[in-house]
Amino acid sequence: MKYIVGFGRFWYDFIVGDSAVLAIGGAAALVVGALLARADLTHVADVALPVLVTGTLAVSLRGTE
Repeated sequence: MKYIVGFGRFWYDFIVGDSAVLAIGGAAALVVGALLARADLTHVADVALPVLVTGTLAVSLRGTE
């Protein structure tokens, strides 16, 4: 059982690391991009993804003040 817990802790630390905001924002950007691509709105995704990533970074940096 301790190997399973250690494996889970490794992946949590690897993905989340120091900032849960960046992990959640990155996952949300991927989901939004996939949904836009599936809806055949790739030209919207070309604009939306950089905006989402930049917004996530801004929110993450704002919290460090």
